[in-house]
Amino acid sequence: MVAFYVPVLLAAFVITVLEMTEVVALVLALGADEPSLRHGAAGAVAGCATVALVALAAGAALLAFPRAYLLWASAVVLAAFGVFLFRSTVRTYRRLRLPAPRGPSGAPTMPRKVVQFAGGFTVGAVEATEVVVVLLALTAAGYGGSAVLGAVAGGVLLVAVALAVGERVRQIKIAWLKLGATSMLFAFAAFWAGEARGWAWPGADLFLVPLFLIALLAVRGAVELRLRSAPPAPPPA
Repeated sequence: MVAFYVPVLLAAFVITVLEMTEVVALVLALGADEPSLRHGAAGAVAGCATVALVALAAGAALLAFPRAYLLWASAVVLAAFGVFLFRSTVRTYRRLRLPAPRGPSGAPTMPRKVVQFAGGFTVGAVEATEVVVVLLALTAAGYGGSAVLGAVAGGVLLVAVALAVGERVRQIKIAWLKLGATSMLFAFAAFWAGEARGWAWPGADLFLVPLFLIALLAVRGAVELRLRSAPPAPPPA
């Protein structure tokens, strides 16, 4: 019987929902004036599938490395991705304080079907790559089954929501989700770095809870400091 590690499952679920929400939103936006979303959706699926095939080969190679080394590697990767996601979180909070841009955008010069497919493929590949980076780090620490289950659950939920609410998915506010995901990545990075050094955390896995709360307060404070230290960029014309 396969045992699942709930914190890892939750982390994979949140990251998948966070990143794939942007894929669904762009596909809906690309097909806003079209009778069908199939070209953009097909591009997104193709982009995600391409990255997933590469990830399968990379994930299998991880099994040859000692667990201690993989814990260090996972901690570094998650911390680095946490920094990347923190910058994205700052941009999201900054956009919330800007007036919505107005005015028509330029019409695409390529056929609409090509634009939809290419746009879907690009965003699918980019966002899937970001998900895979985190999933490989979680897999490297020995929690591949939990990571995959969390990612699949997040993907299924998001597709179901997209089919149910249609264009309303573009209105999903992901600022809090990004804040929580960033904090979760830093908490895992600190936890696994400690395990790699041989530390015995008080309460074992339960110590992830105070680590997450500390990271949440720290990240939210850092976001506010960044917003106050630099004036927001003017909205696009």
